[in-house]
Amino acid sequence: MAETKNTISLAELLAEYDVAEHDHAAADRHSGMQHIHNHANGDIVWFPTWQKNRETTDWEDAVTEFTAELDAAAEGGADLSDAASGLLASRLQKLLDQAADAADANAFIRDNLARYLSETWALGDAYALKRGKDLPNAASTAGIFASFPYEVYERDGGSFASAVWNDLVDARKNRIAAEEAERKALKPVSKKARKAAERKAAARKR
Repeated sequence: MAETKNTISLAELLAEYDVAEHDHAAADRHSGMQHIHNHANGDIVWFPTWQKNRETTDWEDAVTEFTAELDAAAEGGADLSDAASGLLASRLQKLLDQAADAADANAFIRDNLARYLSETWALGDAYALKRGKDLPNAASTAGIFASFPYEVYERDGGSFASAVWNDLVDARKNRIAAEEAERKALKPVSKKARKAAERKAAARKR
């Protein structure tokens, strides 16, 4: 991975398709790009297939970085599979936490979904290369994804993207609901409401 062969970055790739917006002709089945419609606000979010992702400089950089992290873990005595699975789990949790805290969930997803997918696929590739295996695909998924909650390669990555999208939306909704419940719990009870509750409690005892 020391010698760069790819020439386009993920950001440049996405920018080309962002210009197309709702032009579905730009997303023919041979382009290597897919998109999700956000019907809540009319957004379209583009992302590469796992195959197309391997053509980006970001993929090369991420594989190099993850390989270094796995090397460091192995030198520290960690099991390679455990180290890779730990990276997967921690990265997913961090993403969900950030989505929950985001002021605008749609903007967060638009800015982070494709990069998260890209780096996750790169981690699977780094793990395979570290073990001297072929790069994983839909038919031979990397072992570290065995307990991962997503179908990483199904529909060329479309299933993965849709599932992560939904979980990020839910993370923000759940945080808002929890904050609202907390506000209601802390809201002072009025004298009128308190007396009404006391009357109901007394009536139940009769």
